[in-house]
Amino acid sequence: MSSLEAIILGLVQGLTEFLPVSSSGHLAIGKALFGIETADLSFEVAVHAATVLATIVVFWKVIWKLLGGLFKWKLNSETRYILLILLSMIPVFIVGMFFKDSVESLFGNGLLVVGCALLVTALLLFLSETLTARRGADGGKVTWKSALWMGLAQAIAVVPGLSRSGSTIAAGLLSGVSKQEVTRFSFLMVLIPILGEAFLDVVGGDFAASTVGTLPLILGFLAAFVSGLFACKFMIAMVRKARLKWFALYCVLVGAACIVSTLV
Repeated sequence: MSSLEAIILGLVQGLTEFLPVSSSGHLAIGKALFGIETADLSFEVAVHAATVLATIVVFWKVIWKLLGGLFKWKLNSETRYILLILLSMIPVFIVGMFFKDSVESLFGNGLLVVGCALLVTALLLFLSETLTARRGADGGKVTWKSALWMGLAQAIAVVPGLSRSGSTIAAGLLSGVSKQEVTRFSFLMVLIPILGEAFLDVVGGDFAASTVGTLPLILGFLAAFVSGLFACKFMIAMVRKARLKWFALYCVLVGAACIVSTLV
């Protein structure tokens, strides 16, 4: 992977992480277009960690308030919210601990898996918007049940092309959570798993032994972080206000293109 390719892929990650269109799927598409083959997922982990750090910068007031409530050492709304986030992490923790090799193998199956997963993403987005519109309710706050459903959706969304934000937002909406609440929770619930995975890769020496190279990893990280900072507030506001069917249509078009490209 060249430095220019790393920067471009980092920009792709930063721009697509905050939309329900699968950043991992777009990274796979970008790699296919550039003809890049890597033996590990160190680049994906690095750029995902960069956008998580961008999310922390954007949401620092919310995170600071949650931590302030936590260290009051009593059950309050902030402590409850953190417990909801911890509950949502359990499914993806199980997948990461026991099925990591199986997940990594999915990233080597080309664009067919990505294309099919994007079609599933489109279906989830369409169904969640259609059913919540028919329900006619504005939705409420995140509950223990909705947090668990969103956590299960996040665990399933480790498949490249199956949007994590799209899956968790859809699960939350179908569980009766408002679009504003579900969007914020969707981005906060991923902070610890991604940063934890990056930390384990650093401690375990995976980054040092990466076939990508140190400079492309650094450049990709910086590009994803800067573009993530620029895009985060705009993208989150757009997801809250925009109709999910347009993102569903985009996923259908890109997913179909990926599938066709594997057949010709």
